[in-house]
Amino acid sequence: MPEDSKITASPLPHMQRLLEIMAALRNPDGGCPWDLQQTMRSLIPYTLEEAYEVAAAIHSGDVDAIRDELGDLLFQVVFYARLAEEAGDYDFDQVAAAIADKLVRRHPHVFGDAQANDATEVLRQWEQIKRQERAEAATDTSVFADIPQNLPGLLQAMKIQKRCAAVGFDWDNAQQVLAKVGEELDEVTVELEALQVAAVDAEQATIQDRVEDEIGDLLFAVVNLARHAKVNPETALGRANQKFMRRFRQVEALAAAEQRELAEQPLSELELLWQQAKRELS
Repeated sequence: MPEDSKITASPLPHMQRLLEIMAALRNPDGGCPWDLQQTMRSLIPYTLEEAYEVAAAIHSGDVDAIRDELGDLLFQVVFYARLAEEAGDYDFDQVAAAIADKLVRRHPHVFGDAQANDATEVLRQWEQIKRQERAEAATDTSVFADIPQNLPGLLQAMKIQKRCAAVGFDWDNAQQVLAKVGEELDEVTVELEALQVAAVDAEQATIQDRVEDEIGDLLFAVVNLARHAKVNPETALGRANQKFMRRFRQVEALAAAEQRELAEQPLSELELLWQQAKRELS
């Protein structure tokens, strides 16, 4: 019995229709001029934008918006596959086949005889299979081999740390990481104090580089803390951004109600408005 015998194929007429629409858009004879100009590189910004719009729709809880944004993201995949097909590399069916095979291969606890009792064990097994695949492919076998260089910094740090944790290089608990955060914060403080007393521009530039390094280390440690606390740092920062803007909009409203220009207020007055906004929005 094949590993994926639990899966049955079903017709997808709308998927086929989408592929046919994509082919028509890319048809040199009567297709869309904009679509005909696109390359894999030119599509990257649109793909990233669509992924963020999916996330925004999910956060909004609007099921219709989620459906629509997922469709937009799916179209990006179809577009890339069409470009590859035109280049003679592969087509959409081969893309789907590759991910289907990978999912079966990396879920032996579902499609094979392996056991995984919880999500932690699943992730550990997943990383072990990936390491084996890299070794068999005779490519870069480092745990960092396929981490994209252009990932947002927080997500890249999270992925780096997960890879290290998969081979046992990790803190035991969040308290240990919290101590490391404190250590990194102290090192930032030392460099900032040195920057304040630096006498010449050349010395200031050197210390500024060290400040950047130490703040980077601090951010990396905070991501590690988030991971141990089972928090996605990108999501946490996004929530903090939204909370800050919501509160500051209230500060703006409070000032406007009193016909006060924010830019003309001393910091002490702005702080009072900020504390009031926090109380009203808590």
